[in-house]
Amino acid sequence: MLQFRMKKEAVQTTRRQFLIGTAAAAGLAVGYRLLATEPALAQSAPAAAAANPFQAYVEVTPDNKIIIHSSQFEMGQGSYFGIATLVMEELDGDWAQVDVIGGAGNTALYGNLAWGGAMQGTGGSTSMTSSWERYRKAGAAARTMLVAAAAKTWNVPAGEITVAGGVVSHGTDKRASFGELAQAAAALPVPEVVELKPREKWTQIGSDSLKRYDSHGKTNGTQTYTIDLKMDGLVTAVMIHPPKFGAEVESFDAAKAKALDGIVDVVQTPRGIAVVGTNMWTAMKGRDLVEVKWNEAKAENRGTAEIMAEYNKAADGPGAATARNDGDAAGALASAAKVVEGHYEFPYLVHASIEPLNAVARVNEDGTIDVWGGHQMPDIYQAAAAQVGGTTPDKVKLHVMKTGGSFGRRAVADADLIVEAVATAKALGPGKPVKVQWTRENDMRGGRYRPAYVHAIKAGLDKDGKIVALQDHIVGQSIMNGSPFAAMMKDGIDPTSVEGASNLPYAIPNMKIELTTSDVNIPVLWWRSVGSTHTAYVMETFIDELAAAANRDPVEFRLSMLENHPRHAAVLKLAAEKAEWDKPLPEGRFRGVALHESFSTFVAEVVEITYKGGSDFTVDRVVCAVDCGTAINPDQIRAQMEGGIGFGLGAILQEELTLTGGVVDQENYDTYTPLRIDQMPRIEVHIVPSTEPPTGVGEPGVPPIGPAVGNALRAATGKTIRKLPLIKNLSA
Repeated sequence: MLQFRMKKEAVQTTRRQFLIGTAAAAGLAVGYRLLATEPALAQSAPAAAAANPFQAYVEVTPDNKIIIHSSQFEMGQGSYFGIATLVMEELDGDWAQVDVIGGAGNTALYGNLAWGGAMQGTGGSTSMTSSWERYRKAGAAARTMLVAAAAKTWNVPAGEITVAGGVVSHGTDKRASFGELAQAAAALPVPEVVELKPREKWTQIGSDSLKRYDSHGKTNGTQTYTIDLKMDGLVTAVMIHPPKFGAEVESFDAAKAKALDGIVDVVQTPRGIAVVGTNMWTAMKGRDLVEVKWNEAKAENRGTAEIMAEYNKAADGPGAATARNDGDAAGALASAAKVVEGHYEFPYLVHASIEPLNAVARVNEDGTIDVWGGHQMPDIYQAAAAQVGGTTPDKVKLHVMKTGGSFGRRAVADADLIVEAVATAKALGPGKPVKVQWTRENDMRGGRYRPAYVHAIKAGLDKDGKIVALQDHIVGQSIMNGSPFAAMMKDGIDPTSVEGASNLPYAIPNMKIELTTSDVNIPVLWWRSVGSTHTAYVMETFIDELAAAANRDPVEFRLSMLENHPRHAAVLKLAAEKAEWDKPLPEGRFRGVALHESFSTFVAEVVEITYKGGSDFTVDRVVCAVDCGTAINPDQIRAQMEGGIGFGLGAILQEELTLTGGVVDQENYDTYTPLRIDQMPRIEVHIVPSTEPPTGVGEPGVPPIGPAVGNALRAATGKTIRKLPLIKNLSA
């Protein structure tokens, strides 16, 4: 099928512009891109190859399909649904026509605009922010061209034509499907200016009745994930990784494994050894027969007990860098009427996605490479695959698969999994596809964790119970340091280590946030809501403790410091109202509240618990208020808040990854324990109406749940739990 594509026009001086182009076509493909003039990552992101330079956003095929090419990766958070909603609002198609596929290989079209457009990637809850205007404009352009084609075909004014449900009509006698008009529309020029629907005419955006178009495939088993892929000649590889981080293969003996029927090969990769079999069970049996000698000269030999002891000692000293310094915190603390202080400890956490890491790679006879997988950072993966495969990025085709969870794990700067897959495929030779499938144990013990942290925090109150100073010293590993994102660090500060603390909204005249970045050889990575996973807990439980010290109501205490932050105040008021904060609870039940902004989305949560004594309690109810700007898919927003609350609740209650002598202790869901279904509370989500541009919801539900539970426990026990997970340390 020939397609209608786009070519780059001259750059204008305006903040936004179109990329437009044409070609003769039997189908219609349209793309509009908004360019940011302030590329936040332009200095730090690696240059990306621009394969398929004119790939479109919206494609209408002669067989009446609407294919949307998503710049954002789908890992369960609903980005495909949100992007499709933006297109369908302007296109007026029928949802039965819609299919969304992942686009890759063209940074010019698919660069994340929330990151400055310099690279393609999904993360930081930016999918809707990046897609908001360009996908609506693509839908509007496609609609305009279909109408123009109908007007020309029928010889009627375009203004008299209507579009609804994927049908273009004029009066009662002229009707055509999108597919019937696709060829004629493709021959027309792409409009340089399109008019978007005014808010009052929206039927898709903000619709409470609109449900995800892709739910059926996910519930009836027809949706294909990377783990399900089948193709001619496909073999499966399982990995042997070093037991200690930083160790390297010194030598290995695969003779016994290769003697096993069904073992195809055993090859060394940059991070370990791949055992290739005709199926996974055979590969796993072969793996157990491989004898490996590891060089541990550069290995991390400390356990978490030793690491945390070092962190606590460092936290009592001065910080190595300062992220925020308002007024004179030390002086104000010295003269405060009351000072409250303490240490907080946070363990390493695993992403623990349902679908363990995997990818399929094939080196072709012509030297090109195909890679199937959860490509959360396509530009980086394309470049890494090319380097390992000994070719150039334009020779690498990425097939973007839907994925059973990521939570940040598939956004890896060194493309660890992709490197393993391509290295194994290269060793097998041309035309031999291989699926590298990590086991759950590989996934748990393979690194890339939420870093462990220690906070040493203190604050001072005046005689009237107002906070006059707050000082926090954060100690932990940097996620960005040593990665392509290191250029975003300034003055020794990794922003992902201090976010949620350095931008604390409360009106405190003297505030100092310090950071000491540790040197530990345990691979770490962003984890759902990143730095806010620990800073929100510290700040919000400490604020509650200060409210108690001042004999103030926790909600009123917060509101008194939010005069200059109306959106924070609004979600806090709404959550408190819906939770009936001022209404007494039955004996044995307690409430806690927390407020946090992450990724420009504002969330307040009120928790109700039943406390029975010791470490015996249940989380019964969560009332959540969220302001994420314009609500594109209200049902999906509620789902993401619910999912984020469950995800964060499991982590705060019971999840913990530990090491002994440099070796990870946990291997599977029996020893690393995400939230169980019977622990899930009743959740109510209330969305603040807004006309602001949309922000993200994939992560912001996570940070407030931990401190809200911690504050409910404080109401029950009178003490703040400063060491996590809660259940393990509640009675300590």
